[in-house]
Amino acid sequence: MLKKNALAVALVATTALTLSSCAGDKADSGSSPVSDVSTGTDEKAATVLDRPFKKPDLVLTDTHGKKYDLRERTKGKPTLIYFGYTNCPDVCPLTMSNIAIAYKKLPPADRDKLQVVFVTTDPERDTPEALGKWLKGAGDPAFTGLTGDFPAIQAGARQMGIGIDPPKKEKDGSVVSMHGAQVVAFSPKTDTGYVLYGDDTTADDYTEDLPELVEGENP
Repeated sequence: MLKKNALAVALVATTALTLSSCAGDKADSGSSPVSDVSTGTDEKAATVLDRPFKKPDLVLTDTHGKKYDLRERTKGKPTLIYFGYTNCPDVCPLTMSNIAIAYKKLPPADRDKLQVVFVTTDPERDTPEALGKWLKGAGDPAFTGLTGDFPAIQAGARQMGIGIDPPKKEKDGSVVSMHGAQVVAFSPKTDTGYVLYGDDTTADDYTEDLPELVEGENP
């Protein structure tokens, strides 16, 4: 009931995003390849990992300017984590919007359980205030936005097999933020990242899968 291995491996390629367009894929030599996954014949958005990721040891700053210990605050809770930036023209806002659409369809009790965490890959521009404002429009006010030192963010992403590079200013003034475009779901039972979603995952896909993810079940 899952995507094939070839697609699962492709999901770990990082996506180059500029302020104006997607610039394609770039392989991440610094992250661990996700090649050991469950297999099946039916196409589904979810890729369930045989070797789940350990939740990254990240202590950053939330949209209220307060310290946020990711492991401590999400312990025992179903959690979706995504790395991106607020100036992204397409993939990041679309991803958060799709999750938000599905999130709103959950029963209130399940919404209270589910943690959706957006970690910026562009912390110099994505201040707590900027993140909070952006998430209200692109996602949901209940979602958590995190910013902080880039090296810490980059190290946390690598623990999840996601590669990100420091934002780079081009000659034309545009800023390029290279980052993996995967959403990783963490189980409330094990606190490990056991399901991967690519940037082609739709709102309907998330709507179908979130009830299982809230319970820590395979979608």
